[in-house]
Amino acid sequence: MNDTPSAAARPVLDVWCELQCPDCHAALEDLRALRARYGDRLDIRLRHFPLPKHKHAYVAAQAAEEALEQGQGWPYIEAVLARSEELGARGEKLLLEVAGELGLDAEELDTALIDGRHLLIVDADQAEGKAIGVTGTPTYVIGGERLDGGTGQEGLRARIEEIADRLLAEQG
Repeated sequence: MNDTPSAAARPVLDVWCELQCPDCHAALEDLRALRARYGDRLDIRLRHFPLPKHKHAYVAAQAAEEALEQGQGWPYIEAVLARSEELGARGEKLLLEVAGELGLDAEELDTALIDGRHLLIVDADQAEGKAIGVTGTPTYVIGGERLDGGTGQEGLRARIEEIADRLLAEQG
């Protein structure tokens, strides 16, 4: 029997993010720390919110969805975020290069970008983000509370941990 909480019972941290955003790049360390601390007790979900000022953010969001489909979502997201500045300069070439480095099917990723199979997911995330008041990235939503990381990461991880710990304690 599996002792981990079911996906439905786990607290959820939605991270409204875009892969070309310097603030999201700065938040990468916090995301890694949260994933390390909570493992599968906290469902950390990347939600796409590509900003118009970053010309490769929309295609990067689609690439991340394809990487997720190929079983390498978080490794791909982290690798691209770590190179967000390079993404701004190299665009799709970098996205395909990272896929190859991680052993993903880069040709299939390229096909997914061409046929637009993940457009609806990206558009739905963005629409939901706008509906709940997301205006910039990163923005975190946990336990019904929205935390804006676009103005700085100072204290955000501690606040997220405080809320996650409370939600986990409430589960008993």
